[in-house]
Amino acid sequence: MVNWKERFRAAGIHIGICLGVALLAGLVVFGLWYPYPYREISGGRELFLLVVAVDVVLGPLLTLAIFDRVKPWPVLRRDLAAIALLQLGGLGYGMWTVFEARPVHLVFEVNRFRVVHAAEVPRELLGQTPAGITALPLWRPTLLSLRPFKDGAEKWDLALAEMGGVPIAARPDVWQSYAAGQADVRKAAKPVAELSGRFASSAADIGRTVAATGLSADRLGYLPLIGRKSYWTVFVDLQTAQPLAFLPLDSF
Repeated sequence: MVNWKERFRAAGIHIGICLGVALLAGLVVFGLWYPYPYREISGGRELFLLVVAVDVVLGPLLTLAIFDRVKPWPVLRRDLAAIALLQLGGLGYGMWTVFEARPVHLVFEVNRFRVVHAAEVPRELLGQTPAGITALPLWRPTLLSLRPFKDGAEKWDLALAEMGGVPIAARPDVWQSYAAGQADVRKAAKPVAELSGRFASSAADIGRTVAATGLSADRLGYLPLIGRKSYWTVFVDLQTAQPLAFLPLDSF
């Protein structure tokens, strides 16, 4: 006769172990690869939850199905080890997928910001990354800007490549330090008062975001931001050009 009490106890212990592993994985994903606001802008939360949900549910269900103390210990140990290896393989693949999709740079692109993800950066151009810039940082996105186009022909070629699926901001051959583009950021930024006027229904959210920066509204400008599947707004300090806050608002 099947001892369901023992099976549920084993599955419960398995769930506890899975949740502990998921917690550690979450600290890595959201603390290092997808810090706020990228967990939302780049879909990190959805990717991680999908990976964890499958792993946390699948393993304990398999344990519930196969656990039986009537089995000889070597056989039961082999079955549990197989489940553990299956889970670890799935988790490893899922974490690798999340890692490959991670945001690596927040790039100022002419008159807007764009989040660049590791998978978008052409590997054949990595050798053209400027000195002092890490093309694919392991932890947290870095700030970059785009150098001026050499001529009209280069601009046209890059536009054609973008239509082919390679965003200009993802190309290492046109990156430069963020400091080199700060003057252009300040020039392109629009007054926050204008944003409030355009989106009266979001005035409260805009006000809270401004307050969170610790600066007065006249010290701040805004620029649109292109994420993986959505558009946001970046609030920048008009004196330093540093991004200070983010709001899920399409300000194009």
